Amino acid sequence: MQRALISSIIGLWIGVQGAQGGEALKTHPDSSTWQPLFSTNLSNATAPAGVWSWKDGELSPKGKDEAIWTKAEYEDFILDLEFKLEPAGNSGVLVYNTDIKNWIPNTVEIQIQDDAAAKWATMAPTWRCGGVFGHSAPSKAAVKKAGEWNRMTIRCQGPMISVLLNGELVTDITMKDWKSGKKNPDGSPIPGWMPRPLAEMATKGHIGLQGEHGGVPTHYRNIKIKAISNKETP
Repeated sequence: MQRALISSIIGLWIGVQGAQGGEALKTHPDSSTWQPLFSTNLSNATAPAGVWSWKDGELSPKGKDEAIWTKAEYEDFILDLEFKLEPAGNSGVLVYNTDIKNWIPNTVEIQIQDDAAAKWATMAPTWRCGGVFGHSAPSKAAVKKAGEWNRMTIRCQGPMISVLLNGELVTDITMKDWKSGKKNPDGSPIPGWMPRPLAEMATKGHIGLQGEHGGVPTHYRNIKIKAISNKETP
């Protein structure tokens, strides 16, 4: 009787967790048939004139640190892409954006960075590649050296966000844990320009890529997206 009761409780708990969604990523998906996030003519994007362009299958910014955004808003999705950093590169995949004109406090940023560069060596762990910028450091170093292509898969289900970088699960969080706009759950400080707690942010919005940040472009290719239900697993 006791075993049956314990089993029932465990089963109920697992069911509740599944209903909340947010299963962590385990492997990079076959995204070959998924929808491209940005069309080749960028007709489905909001972007500054003359900054973003496709060349030889790569989407890159040039000359300005201005992001490119989807016109559509997304919730509950998996985003799969490849990126290549130049030395000291710093960029980001921007999700759940609700204001593209004032995007920094109204966006969750998945950091992309050349972690090996001396320029970033003294920055906080939450600046490292694959983490949620300013909020959650990646669990391990997985980014390749500048000049090599990296694979990143981001799963967003409601407040649950997980990131797979080059086959390694580096981020698996729930935004609900970030109830402060000043301190992360581990006590580390949040940058002052990001005062809005993640727990209060929307879980639907535009998706973007950061521009030529710090004067160094980051290149993207095979940027694909798939909508998922709140209960779907990889």
